Amino acid sequence: MVFLVCGVSVRDLGVFGAYLGGGVALPGVLLWRALTGGRAWAGLEELAAGVAVGYAVEVLAYLPARAVGMPRLVLVPSVLVVGVFVVVPGLRRFWRNAGRERVPGWCGWALGGVVGYLVVWSALFLYRVPVGRAYVDMPYHLALLGEVKRQVPPTFPSVLGEPLPYHWFVYAEMAATSWVTGIEPVTLVYRLSTLPMTAALVVLVAAVGRRVGGSWAAGVAAVGVTYFLFGPVLQDGVVFTTRSMFTAWASPTQTFGALLFAPVVLLLVRGVRGRDWVVLVLLVAVLAGAKATFLPLLLAGAVLVAGVRWVVERRAPGRWLGVAGLALGGLVVAQAVLFGRGTQGTEIEPFATMRVLWSGVTGVSQGDPAGVLGVLAAVQLFCLACVWGGVAGLGWRRLREPEVLLLVGMGGAGVGAVLVLGHPAESQLYFLESVRPYLSVAAVCGVGVAGRAWAGEGRSAARAVGVAVALGAGVAMVVAGVQGMVRGFVRVEPDLGGLMGVVGPYLVLVAVTVVVVVVVVRRRPLVPARAGVVLVVVGVMAGYGVPASAVEMVRHVVPDEGRRERVVPRGGREAARWLREHSRAGDVVATDLHCRPVIAPGCDSRHYWVAGFSERRVLVEGWAYAESTLSRARAYGGSYLSVPFADTARLAANDAVFAAPTRENVRRLATGYGVRWLLTRIDPRLDGYAALRFSNRAFAVYELPAG
Repeated sequence: MVFLVCGVSVRDLGVFGAYLGGGVALPGVLLWRALTGGRAWAGLEELAAGVAVGYAVEVLAYLPARAVGMPRLVLVPSVLVVGVFVVVPGLRRFWRNAGRERVPGWCGWALGGVVGYLVVWSALFLYRVPVGRAYVDMPYHLALLGEVKRQVPPTFPSVLGEPLPYHWFVYAEMAATSWVTGIEPVTLVYRLSTLPMTAALVVLVAAVGRRVGGSWAAGVAAVGVTYFLFGPVLQDGVVFTTRSMFTAWASPTQTFGALLFAPVVLLLVRGVRGRDWVVLVLLVAVLAGAKATFLPLLLAGAVLVAGVRWVVERRAPGRWLGVAGLALGGLVVAQAVLFGRGTQGTEIEPFATMRVLWSGVTGVSQGDPAGVLGVLAAVQLFCLACVWGGVAGLGWRRLREPEVLLLVGMGGAGVGAVLVLGHPAESQLYFLESVRPYLSVAAVCGVGVAGRAWAGEGRSAARAVGVAVALGAGVAMVVAGVQGMVRGFVRVEPDLGGLMGVVGPYLVLVAVTVVVVVVVVRRRPLVPARAGVVLVVVGVMAGYGVPASAVEMVRHVVPDEGRRERVVPRGGREAARWLREHSRAGDVVATDLHCRPVIAPGCDSRHYWVAGFSERRVLVEGWAYAESTLSRARAYGGSYLSVPFADTARLAANDAVFAAPTRENVRRLATGYGVRWLLTRIDPRLDGYAALRFSNRAFAVYELPAG
């Protein structure tokens, strides 16, 4: 219903649902049931995992199908899988859900509520928003889909010949869907594709929480922490991020990777055996091109488990060494084959996240002292502990369990990546977002361990946590209120006093935490009080984040109705669409549109709508996300958006045609660079050198003469 209201046709919605159900989910569920040995999985659990497996099969089928020029052959594996499970008698039993567990009704409603919230959020911030005013990166995603729909392996569509060392398999999934269903790429990117991935991920996070925590209540609690609990924010404009999961459509690569990774974790916490390895290999193979960010996290978790088990059991843990080897192999393939050793600007740069925070507060971008960054890093860790402090309740007994060690190892690697890596666009934060579900599961399990110990002494764990959370929330609100009044009179400067102005409120929270610990310990003997200390302290620290989390949740469903920035100018989409319909797939376009129309110094080159809506390669359009830009960003200092285009000769030749057209420079563009079309704002100076094929009130499309 939401999609229909937001402009998706009945035909597109019906065809998309039919393909997702019959071409992706059905073969995926059948393979999941057969390859995991028919073990008892809850219905929702295996449906979500089957969707992930179906997506993986679809992507691996699309790559060779597109490479040989017959993309609709992507349907062949799905048809074969369904056919085999119909014909082979021994496989027919996997059509039935007999003997499988049922998800409790309350749990289904709770998870449905979370998915419903995500639908409302997506509708308000994307689905109902006019395409021309959607999030700035949406044309970039559309351009990548158009590129992968046209050719495999792809290149960077907005800079002709630029390599694409990027996670592009999600665009292969969308391209396959577009070829089979006939749905326009813009409908898939801006509306349909990411919602099923998001919904399946919610279920899989709950499934992992249930397996590790021992109950569906733990699974639902893990989902709640994953999506709705954030670190404290005590002053406007100063956010020690704990990273939101609300990037579903803003980063489809992250969403797709998270969905593929969740069944990997689910299998590992359930216990891998037999044909489970086939599923693991399949998912890791697709993860390598979908979001390789997850592979070093898996490697870190597996190595930690292997190391601890080796010490405890005095023998090589073959299974976990195998998992580590699988993750390492996926990384090697991703880096050497798919990404061509490109890094997209990611470097070892300790405290880069803190440097960006401090620069944003003070306006000083260079020369941040290490001591300042170290203090800010400590505050960042404190904010992370406010969300996931429950890990402290696990105790050594549970920490020795492989599934818990895996989650903790992956979580530690994600946090470490935020502290030691840097990226011009802060993409290192995706490591933290990637482990958010699994840190949440570990934290919920830790609270459960402490809660059971506390309840075993005849006390109410729920009451203790509730009172602690209320206390923490109250303290955070008071501190934030006082800080707001103080900041109205005090300006933050890049010195020690300014640093204290930023971290001072958090020091108050640390002091309150210490006082709470002292009070709890003094009221009870130390050993029996351990569970109580964990519950109360974790509750208080989680409470610190409740006000900020409430504000964030309200903000996500009460969108700013102010003027939305127009990303695609009026008439631009129409001109690009005409060009798509009247040109060949291999034609090259030139444009003088490189910079977004923003009031700022320099050029914000996140300009991708020409390539996005025309589905054609552009000689030079926007270059902000190109490898040649991000790899040079550190040398220029400041924002990566200020980095000039790498090939100055090409840019000069391109722009000369539009600035001062002559027969010679037009011929050079056509013969030297293979340009066939020009898309620009209406300019009568071009009339004598190229044939006008389309025009509206704002834009014109010209065809260059051959040769």
